[in-house]
Amino acid sequence: MTLLPAIELETGPKPDGTVIWLHGLGADGNDFAPIVPQLRLPTSMAIRFIFPHAPTMPVTVNGGFVMPAWYDIFEMKIDRKIDEPGILASAKAIGGFIDQELSRGIDGKRLVIAGFSQGGAVAYHLALSHPTALGGLLAMSTYLATADTLTYNPANKEIPIKIQHGIHDPVVPEALGRKSAARLKQEGYQVGYQSYPMEHAVCPEQIHDISKWLQTVLR
Repeated sequence: MTLLPAIELETGPKPDGTVIWLHGLGADGNDFAPIVPQLRLPTSMAIRFIFPHAPTMPVTVNGGFVMPAWYDIFEMKIDRKIDEPGILASAKAIGGFIDQELSRGIDGKRLVIAGFSQGGAVAYHLALSHPTALGGLLAMSTYLATADTLTYNPANKEIPIKIQHGIHDPVVPEALGRKSAARLKQEGYQVGYQSYPMEHAVCPEQIHDISKWLQTVLR
């Protein structure tokens, strides 16, 4: 499989852990790459961060304008009608990065999947259905789009899940974040949920919390 273009950053030589981080609609891998130094991870942690670029496609809700997107958005109520084939295709494409990291010698338990907004919907589907036990799932300002069709893989029944959302989010309402957390708890997952006084964004307090969480799951 030919991998999507991506930015790679390493916090130290010979990384023994990887974070694959997916951006939101209309952005690209550069959107979150600057967050790596802001995480202020200990110098003892050698982590590889991979920020893939989504392919470009027409997005219905934006009048068919072509932009980077992991899948199509059909209407403003984003959870009403889901582009499931698009999510599945993107999950498969990002799965290629998991395969790459495993072939590089990274243990699956030291591999975290992170995603913001659209990227988070793909991250949810990929991590929860993947046959290799992974190290963590970080879902930011997003929703479990494929909740009704997702086949949960037992390999990741114990995956650490962190969900974060802005309480003033006008794009992906926080109710969808809380609904996703409730659904996963119903399915038997251990879920940590944090909310912040922000809109559809990432804030300094959240970055601090992400750093602490990564240091826990990749210690």
